[in-house]
Amino acid sequence: MTSAGDDGVSRRLRSLPSVERVARALGPDAPSSPIATAMARLAVDRARARVRAGESLSFEEIESDAVRLLETRSRARLSKIINATGVLIHTNLGRSPLGEKQMEAVQRVASGYSNLEYDIDAGRRGSRYAHARAPLVALTGAQSALVVNNCAAALLLTLTGLCKDREVIISRGELVEIGGEFRIPDVLAASGARLKEIGTTNRTHLIDYERAIGPETGAILKVHPSNYKMLGFTAAVEARALARLARGRGVLFINDLGSGLINSPSHAPWLEREPTVEAAVAGGADIVTFSGDKLLGGPQAGMIVGRSELIDTLARHPLLRALRVDKMTLAALEATFEILLRGTLDELP
Repeated sequence: MTSAGDDGVSRRLRSLPSVERVARALGPDAPSSPIATAMARLAVDRARARVRAGESLSFEEIESDAVRLLETRSRARLSKIINATGVLIHTNLGRSPLGEKQMEAVQRVASGYSNLEYDIDAGRRGSRYAHARAPLVALTGAQSALVVNNCAAALLLTLTGLCKDREVIISRGELVEIGGEFRIPDVLAASGARLKEIGTTNRTHLIDYERAIGPETGAILKVHPSNYKMLGFTAAVEARALARLARGRGVLFINDLGSGLINSPSHAPWLEREPTVEAAVAGGADIVTFSGDKLLGGPQAGMIVGRSELIDTLARHPLLRALRVDKMTLAALEATFEILLRGTLDELP
């Protein structure tokens, strides 16, 4: 036996408009649009839930909900915008735009089959990472190189593959947040390495590193704070000094540059104080990590360059498969490397 309340709910449910009627209210072309129809269906489903909760809704209220849903869906679509922020490489606005040569390379590879993981000369399976290795070695002076899907992934793979269950020494002034509330201590924790903080927020000295190194130390990590500066009463240890210390004490030195400036361009004097990958490698870092979509001018990717035996260890790590780049990223990167090697920087936007 049903109650009067149940009968009322059933009556209101039956009186709800059809999905087709709500879709027609969104515009003359809406009923033939799968997206508009889906939003109309969602609005009717939401109305049905509200009726069951005891509410009474008019057709206009349901129509308004469908309109809001459709507008929200339209705004959420990835679209081209104008960057009027004054920040050239804005991490929330797509980072570095790609140029014509880079887009041509992506289109050429993505529109058909490719030798992504096939060695044509040898007639057998190859490695997707081989496509980026030679140009990265030529650009940076490193012994070998590996590419993953972003710089945080590059650091995560490096720490997991080389420092798991070992201590990693880092200055408190370099425990940065790298965006989206992702912080260096979180990356370290996820890698299985143990964080060992030294120094203070504004001042860290070489002796702090010397005292911190012990039998459990796996590496010294230096992180470049590319999105802020500390001024005033500050002190930090240069990368070359840390490389010498690490080498003398038998531990690794990992330099995370983030922004990815390969070398100091003569046409951009405002970058003369930005640390470069070339200098980091020459300065003795065992591993250098950096981004592909910032000062490098390419697509989103994370570069790992350094000693051959360390890169080989990372290339064999099972985590690499979860972090690998696709053919379109590699195509854009190859085009970017060619531009940098030729020195035709005007081909980068």
